[in-house]
Amino acid sequence: MPGKARRSWRVIFDLMRPTPYALVLESLGPERFPPIQRALASRQLDARDRDSFLMIPEAVSLVREMRPAGGLGEGMDQLVAFVHHAYLFWDAGEPVLEIDRPRLDALLAGTADLSTGQPHSAWYVQLPERRLWARVLEDAAHEPLDGFFADGAPQGTLRVLGVLGLRPDRDGFSAVEVEGPRPGALERDDATPPFSANLPGGAAADLYAIGNAGELLELGWRTAGAWPAAAKGSPA
Repeated sequence: MPGKARRSWRVIFDLMRPTPYALVLESLGPERFPPIQRALASRQLDARDRDSFLMIPEAVSLVREMRPAGGLGEGMDQLVAFVHHAYLFWDAGEPVLEIDRPRLDALLAGTADLSTGQPHSAWYVQLPERRLWARVLEDAAHEPLDGFFADGAPQGTLRVLGVLGLRPDRDGFSAVEVEGPRPGALERDDATPPFSANLPGGAAADLYAIGNAGELLELGWRTAGAWPAAAKGSPA
């Protein structure tokens, strides 16, 4: 924040791994995000609104700079989503909620107590390595879910960006975004329980899986209690 020392909030339940923001934008964010922040403030635009965010030339320039030389095709939407989530995460003070295995069990069972008392408008949840699996498309391979960015959208919904397949030997990662109000009853087409493993050998290995968009969105909502949404510049 201009004129104020920035403070990063971390609720650590296990050994902290680098987040996608740290791996991709930690060297760029402190330089490139403040001009975007000032431009949004001068125009009185809501940073949470993606269309407004993309009205800022510095934001568009950063997206273009991060685009691979060969292009991304349909993946361009995911790159834009990542840059927007990363900006909101930075603007909120980079709050990270790390979940260990016992708390993951409780989180998926809906019994976890994650209250921290710290209000944040955006956050990143880091999950235990290779315990929760998902895929970006129905016919795509399953990948481990490293975690997800989440923020409260202007219309009162929650926006969640899942980050999959994040590992040191890979240039990039997969991402999938969902947005909406909190889901009601979670149901799968195959009638298996929500968050149960749906990959070969997954149940025997005591793994979990995201079976559909509703489960990823619900997972985001379950962490909103740990990070109560409080939009900057507008009533909470």
